Amino acid sequence: MVAKITQGFWAKTARIILRNRILIILLIIAFTVFLGFQWKNMKFSNSEANLLPDHHPVNIKYQSFLKLFGEEGNVIAIAAKDSTLYTPEKFNRWNKLSKQLDAFPEVDFVLSTDNLKELVKTEDGQKFILQNFIKSKPRTTKEIDSLKQHLFNNMPFYENLLYNKETGTIRTLVYLDKDIVNTSVRKDFILKDFKHLTDTFEKETEMNLHISGMPYIRTMNSKNIIDEINKFILAALGVTSLIFFFFFRSFRATFISMCVVIIGVMWAFGILGLLQYEITVLTALIPPLIIVIGIPNCIFLINKYQQEVKKHGNKALSLQRVISKIGNATLMTNITTASGFATFIITDSQLLKEFGIVASINIIGIFILSLLIIPIVYSFLPMPKDKHLKHLNTKWIDTFVSWMENIVRNKRISVYIVSILLLTISIIGIYQIDISGSPIEDMPKKAEFFKDIRFFEKEFKGIMPVEVVIDTKRKNGVLKPATLKRMDKFGEVIEEIPELSHPISVVNLVKYSKQAFYNGIPKYYQLPTTQENNFIMDVARNSQSNGNLLESFVDSTGQTARITTFMRDVDTERMQDIESRLQENLDKIFPKERYNTFLTGKALLFLKGTKYLVNNLVLSLALAIALIALFMAYLFRSFRMIIISLIPNLLPLIITAGVMGFVGVPIKPSTILVFSIAFGISVDDTIHFLAKYRQELVVNKWAIKKSVYAALRETGVSMFYTSIVLFFGFSVFVISNFGGTVALGALVSATLLFAMLANLILLPSLLLSLERSIANKEVLKKPQIDILPKDEVKIKKKNQINNQN
Repeated sequence: MVAKITQGFWAKTARIILRNRILIILLIIAFTVFLGFQWKNMKFSNSEANLLPDHHPVNIKYQSFLKLFGEEGNVIAIAAKDSTLYTPEKFNRWNKLSKQLDAFPEVDFVLSTDNLKELVKTEDGQKFILQNFIKSKPRTTKEIDSLKQHLFNNMPFYENLLYNKETGTIRTLVYLDKDIVNTSVRKDFILKDFKHLTDTFEKETEMNLHISGMPYIRTMNSKNIIDEINKFILAALGVTSLIFFFFFRSFRATFISMCVVIIGVMWAFGILGLLQYEITVLTALIPPLIIVIGIPNCIFLINKYQQEVKKHGNKALSLQRVISKIGNATLMTNITTASGFATFIITDSQLLKEFGIVASINIIGIFILSLLIIPIVYSFLPMPKDKHLKHLNTKWIDTFVSWMENIVRNKRISVYIVSILLLTISIIGIYQIDISGSPIEDMPKKAEFFKDIRFFEKEFKGIMPVEVVIDTKRKNGVLKPATLKRMDKFGEVIEEIPELSHPISVVNLVKYSKQAFYNGIPKYYQLPTTQENNFIMDVARNSQSNGNLLESFVDSTGQTARITTFMRDVDTERMQDIESRLQENLDKIFPKERYNTFLTGKALLFLKGTKYLVNNLVLSLALAIALIALFMAYLFRSFRMIIISLIPNLLPLIITAGVMGFVGVPIKPSTILVFSIAFGISVDDTIHFLAKYRQELVVNKWAIKKSVYAALRETGVSMFYTSIVLFFGFSVFVISNFGGTVALGALVSATLLFAMLANLILLPSLLLSLERSIANKEVLKKPQIDILPKDEVKIKKKNQINNQN
């Protein structure tokens, strides 16, 4: 049934394309213009990528935290570690910077030495009030030293919040309006106004500022992504065009191919705008990916056209055969590649889903463009000259193909031994792979903002927040002495973990209240005793200003409290250990019958998201393999052929995974993409080889050895060309500043190189070794793909009659 439907389809397609050339070109131009108008809808991501689906329990907890306490990632920290800061000119300039920032509507409030408040008791002892830390502008170094000593020695509430006593580092905290944190307003404020103020400060004072905090990191990271899009597109175009020209030695062929992929890139941006998807670290890779994946289509089509011209010199017949003989195989290769990307759609991650949708649509789009544009353009051009066909007889290519043929003929046992050895070693390496849940590992290491992340980790133990939520199940239960003592005890657990910063909670405020009650003496910075508690808490309740401070730590009902700490960048295993230890002590200190507690925060959210993503992507890879196996079943209707075609493509994936284990590249969102992408692309060579092999079987009357070698000689050149283009095309990603993109480019390149060798050596070897099993003439007499167009069948039948006569 399938054979009847597909019989002659590509011959008819060729006739339609070549008879309607002008109309098709006009339609392509019109559609390109339409998509060009959609560019205005493109937008860059202003929010952090949430790798977890909305219904995931971890995400539900995080959203409930945000509902209670608002956006946690709205703080920008500015730090200075410079002894000259404590001079009148620079210290007052530091305070002026705080005032300037506080004047912007995008800023909720600023916490710094300029507006620092000190909690003190009124003379009658009935209230606490907040008085200014700096009562008048300091004019001498002695005054500043006095302020510094008072801050560092008498105000422990602000230790590790605004200052590091040991190193003398001091910082200002800028709290952005929570409503703008996930909008473009945040980005514009930071890149324009904020950067202008801090740069001016550095220039005037000759001091080096360190800036961090989630809003700042996200903004600078997004800027790097935007900057890299153009760099990748230009690099991909440059590398692929140079390699293409090196192989074909034709400016004409190179220019036509570049036009095809440039239109493909325009379509990619247009589809992003049409679907109104945000440009993220993943979708930013799609335009250069289209270039890298589109060039092999051009290579196969142009190479086939030139081979046909060289064979019989008939341009019209050559163009028809390009479409009819290469069309089906090229369609299947693009479908398999698109399937590798489309499997991301099944994940619950919105980030991956959008990437999968746009990538798969554009891969089919670049196939349509290459199939239409190349034959049509060549139909208007004169016949290729001899110099354009010289590359078909290049000696070093012939040498390479002969070397492969010699291995397949004479060293198949060695091929199998090497394959099994590589498989064994790779499996050992796979067991050494780690999973990375670090949110900053892939960030550009040379960027100034990344260096500042490391600075804050050293000075203030990190910038990634970990939140502990404690629900007392009763109104005003947080300020009960028993709850405060439990929170203080849990704070001690946090203090014992070196990767976590000092905890910040209502406990600190209550301790500060006791210190204020005892006239600011630092040794009284501790929880009140049972006897002191009632009186001190009564004084605190009478203090309206103190109530304002409570809002950051306790919800409006007094029922739920938060404990905030910050985590350094640690490996996944250590992060899991920290989480387990915190959860164990949380369950122990806060009995479940009296408290509802949970851990959340950006650090844990990313860890859980990474693990969830890895599980989903393993599923998507399995689906990709299953889909491609179905395509093979459709093409060949033979279980043995499915196995034979999958082995050369699964082995490179296993080898790459083994290499990752040995060289210490962890599994993370960026590297797990490698396998689905590489598998979808590497199967292309298998389909081209087997499609040609099937054609040769018909021509050579089912002589398998002859057919294998003929297929190897003809498709070997195109497979080598495309693999080299893909290798260097994906290699352009190593120029990225993002570790994940570098790893993606290097690993996909390596995998495709392994896949080329497997498809050119291992695949033919398997066909020859299993020739008796797969030489089923009954199956082959009923081809499931349109192997030969009708005109060629007639020619061959005519030749056979003439030979008999």
